[in-house]
Amino acid sequence: MRLQNLEINGFKSFSKKTTLEFQNSIISIVGPNGSGKSNVVEALRFVLGEQSIKSMRGSSGSDLIFKGSKTLPKSSRASVTIYFDNSDKVFKLFQEGKENINLNYDTISISREVYPDGLNKYILNGTEVRLKDINNLLASVNIGSSHHHIISQGEADRILNASSKDRREMVEDALGLKIYQYKIKEAGRKLERTTNNMKEVSLLRRENAPHLNFLKKQVDKFEKAKEMQVSLLSLYKEYLKKESIYLNKEKSNLFNEKSRIEEELENVKHKISSIDEVNEKKESEKEKELKILEEKIHGIRSVKNEIERKLGRMEGMIEMEERRKEQTPEIIIKNPEEIKAIFEEINSEIEEAMIEENIAEIKIILLRIKEILNNVDQHKSVMEHSSSNSEVEELRKNQQKILDEMKKIEDEEKNIFEKVVDLKSEINKENEALHLKEKEKFNYRVKHQELTSSLNLISVREEGLKREEETFENEIKEGGALIGGEILSYKNFETDGEINRNNQEELKRKIERIKIKLEDVGSSGGSEIIKEFEEVSQRDNFLAKEMEDLTKSIESLHALMADLKEKIDIEFKEGVKKINVEFTNLFSLMFGGGSAHLSLVTENKRRKGEEGGEVEDEEEIAFEQGIEINVSLPHKKVKELNALSGGERSLTSIALLFAMSQVNPPPFLVLDETDAALDEANSRKYGDMLEKLSNHSQLIVVTHNRETMSRAGILYGVTVGSDGASKLLSVKLDDAVAIAK
Repeated sequence: MRLQNLEINGFKSFSKKTTLEFQNSIISIVGPNGSGKSNVVEALRFVLGEQSIKSMRGSSGSDLIFKGSKTLPKSSRASVTIYFDNSDKVFKLFQEGKENINLNYDTISISREVYPDGLNKYILNGTEVRLKDINNLLASVNIGSSHHHIISQGEADRILNASSKDRREMVEDALGLKIYQYKIKEAGRKLERTTNNMKEVSLLRRENAPHLNFLKKQVDKFEKAKEMQVSLLSLYKEYLKKESIYLNKEKSNLFNEKSRIEEELENVKHKISSIDEVNEKKESEKEKELKILEEKIHGIRSVKNEIERKLGRMEGMIEMEERRKEQTPEIIIKNPEEIKAIFEEINSEIEEAMIEENIAEIKIILLRIKEILNNVDQHKSVMEHSSSNSEVEELRKNQQKILDEMKKIEDEEKNIFEKVVDLKSEINKENEALHLKEKEKFNYRVKHQELTSSLNLISVREEGLKREEETFENEIKEGGALIGGEILSYKNFETDGEINRNNQEELKRKIERIKIKLEDVGSSGGSEIIKEFEEVSQRDNFLAKEMEDLTKSIESLHALMADLKEKIDIEFKEGVKKINVEFTNLFSLMFGGGSAHLSLVTENKRRKGEEGGEVEDEEEIAFEQGIEINVSLPHKKVKELNALSGGERSLTSIALLFAMSQVNPPPFLVLDETDAALDEANSRKYGDMLEKLSNHSQLIVVTHNRETMSRAGILYGVTVGSDGASKLLSVKLDDAVAIAK
């Protein structure tokens, strides 16, 4: 048994939850007309995914919901659930592009709910799913959407009235080939989506191509810039390293030279200062001594002149006295006051000289003169009373003393003069030495000027070096702006030998040329453009890979569809052969002879041109295969279906449907009053076929035929209660027979 239960709740005439159990191979549903027994069949159609509301005798989804009665309220929804046995895990769920999934449930429940607004819900084992999933699941157990397994009253000869193409689809569905059709349709939809995706991808690539080409050109420029940056970095390493060595060396040399010059300049200043101090010292001592000696001589000469003048007067007086003595033998000094006045005058002059000149040696001499004059003064009274001879003698004695002292003064003057001469000689010598010192000082001053000039020149060179260092730092900054932080790697560059400034200038010119080229290329923002180029390239590569994958997918889908069509064609032809065997046997059984079989026919169909006209090229003609039904009644020459009577058509369609069910039995068959047109004899044949079919499928038969009822294991009677709703009564015939006996 595959079908287990059917629960109906709020569906059409069933207001309350009603459960049908399918525990026998043949279940018969009976009841008077209008009781709602066909609603059971429609409930099966509904839960299995029927989309035609009209086929369920309604115009909208709300027509499927119980409308209510005088005693019962209307239902808020209609719900039908069907249960299948899946202990052998035969139910499979088809997955697009993947392996089919075997549902690991012992019982499969499918529910469908409809609401007044027309909303439908499909539920598989408690999980809401799509109608597509339900169809795929049912197709795996040969319950297709053509509903060949549900034959309602008046539709028995539907297969006879169908076109050859539709008839083929019904046969394919009965043969279980619908799952392949689903796969072909799914592959076709996927092919369409893939083709659209391919167009979109192609469009995206075309749209991206100009921008990608622009970015490629920019990247090429930046790649060239990168190469130039590498070359520039190489040149910079050598140039900056040598330049830093040169600057450091120049800085060190200038520092050492400046220190040497400053030290030498300091020594020159010290020597000039020393010469000035010595010269000043010597000049002040010698000249001061010479000045003192010259002042002494001047003082001595002044005193000497005064004494000589006074001495001349004394000689004059002596001469007068001697003349007087010659005239008068005895001359008495009549005016001693005059002599006193002379001595007082000499004494006064000497004292004045002593006051005016503060010289130790002159003082000694003047003291002696003063002592002489004092002696003259002590003897003045004698002279007044002595004779003229004694006076003259006394005067001569004093004169001699004065002359003696005068001699001493002259000797002293001579000594001092000699000292003056010697001192002047020494001063001259010292002046010569001073001149030499001055010359030496001049030389030192010249040297000082030279050193100062050299120091100024060093300052100028320091300023130039400072500018060169600033240029060096600016060069590092400019280089860093062009090639980044790697510019500082010049510090690790190894170099040897002397730094040639000409070579440095040549390196600088090469660097400047590359810098100009880099500035023309414009290296700024290169990383962003390269990043964008990589992103766009990756996107384009992804799209190219996508195009490749889509192309492969299209090829794969075409191959899959071709394989599926080939498989359908092979299995379809094999299935038709099997159906023909069963169809002939059942037809012969139903009609007591005769024959019937299905034949494949080919229909030509011209494809429409772009403007709706037919295409003349024969290769553009599509060939479609359909199915024709061929019958031959016993004792009659009737071979056309249109010539059959209603009963004959009904028996033919039943025979064909039963034959299809025999080849690939569905889990169950629903027959809704398909035996209505049969007479008693044919009803027995119909019942025999039911029993034969029940060996492979469960049969749910809605009937009024007693013969048919007798073949059922369970009878469900449908009645309408006083509340206006359908109800079920069940009877197991075996139990009923036992009770009856």
